[in-house]
Amino acid sequence: MTDVEETDAGPGTVVPLGRARRRRMAPAERRRDLIAAALELFSQRDPELVTVEDIAAHADVSRALFYRYFSNIREIRAAALRRAVDGLIARLIVPRTGPLLAQLRAALNEFLDFAESYEASYVTLLRSGSTVATAETSALVDEVRVRAVAEILDRLGVEELTPFVSLTLRCWVAVVEGTVLTWLQERTLPRDELVSWLIDQLLAMGAATVAHDPAAQALLDRVSTELSG
Repeated sequence: MTDVEETDAGPGTVVPLGRARRRRMAPAERRRDLIAAALELFSQRDPELVTVEDIAAHADVSRALFYRYFSNIREIRAAALRRAVDGLIARLIVPRTGPLLAQLRAALNEFLDFAESYEASYVTLLRSGSTVATAETSALVDEVRVRAVAEILDRLGVEELTPFVSLTLRCWVAVVEGTVLTWLQERTLPRDELVSWLIDQLLAMGAATVAHDPAAQALLDRVSTELSG
C-alpha cells in the first residue's frame, strides 16, 4: 500500500515520502506540530521577525496548509505562548522536598532556564512597546504571575492573607520578571549570584512589609529562618 501524506492538493493525493515532517497527520497532531515549529523559531529570534512563511517552512508545509489551522500570525503566537505558559507553570511546581530555600532556588532556576530557552520571546513580550504583546498574551503572562504567588502562599502555609503580604509577593514576582529581563539583555551578573540576590530581595521586601503590617512578623520570622539556611 502506498503511503499518503497530508498535502495542499487535498486528501488522497499520493506523494512519495520525503522529509520527516511531511507525513500524514491527524488535524490535532498537525496543529501541535505547527505550534512546535513556531516555538522553535520563537526561541531563536524575535517573534516580531517570524512570519507565517517562516513557520510553514520550518514545519515543512505550505502557507495554504498553515492557514487551515491558523488564520494569522497572531493566532499561532497566542497558541504557542499558551503551550509555553503551561510548560512553565508545570516547571515552577518543583518537588516539595527539602528546605524551603532549596525549593525556591529550584523554582527560580526553572524560571531562568525557561527564560534563557525562549530568550528572544521573553524579551519581546515583556519589553515596553512590543507589538507582539496583546490583551491575550498579557492575560497569559498574568496567569503565570498569579500561579507563582499562589504556589508561594501554599508552600508557606499561609491561610489568612493580608493585603500587605499579597502586595509583597506580587511585587516580588514582578521584581523577578523585570530582573530576568534586564539580566538577559546585559548579563552583568553570574546566574547563581542573581538567584541569591532575588532570594535576599524577598526577605528585604518582607522586612519592609512588617513595618506596615505587624501581623506579618511571624510569617517573616519563619520564612527568614528557612531562607537563611
